[in-house]
Amino acid sequence: MRYRRANVPGATYFFTVNLQNRKSQLLTEHIDILRTAFRTVQQRYPFKIIAMVVMPEHLHAIWELPQGDLDFSLRWSLIKAAFSKALPKQENISISRQQKRERGIWQRRFWEHLIRDDDDLEMHISYLHYNPVKHGYVDQASAWPHSSLHKFIAQGILDINWGETARTIELQKVE
Repeated sequence: MRYRRANVPGATYFFTVNLQNRKSQLLTEHIDILRTAFRTVQQRYPFKIIAMVVMPEHLHAIWELPQGDLDFSLRWSLIKAAFSKALPKQENISISRQQKRERGIWQRRFWEHLIRDDDDLEMHISYLHYNPVKHGYVDQASAWPHSSLHKFIAQGILDINWGETARTIELQKVE
């Protein structure tokens, strides 16, 4: 079965990208390597990061591709490769991955969603900014250091207490 991707040149996409080991903390432990991988790929294959959050074992990102460009798969492949190459080889690598010269750090695929309109964009930005709270890493979204929420706060788009109402509602449901 062939996976069909939404291929719209110059569009805005939401992505979820996971490490193979879902208990790993490589992304936050090596955040500087990840940032370098992103910058390196962006220089050669430009794209705009609208919003992003990096969790220990996965990340969410919203990208806007340049007009006429639809190759987000190449960009993710290069980011994953650059990050992986910069890390010491410590993981177990299956025969299948060895034959394909893969490290076994990342899941092979990623999930993407074509952003349809401003409401869809806002919903996905909120989802990714709230993700550290959802996963229990912090009680307040602004406490998570690896999030574009800080850029949104600095620009006056969101308040530092953004997301607290949702957390309060979540806690009330549990009680």
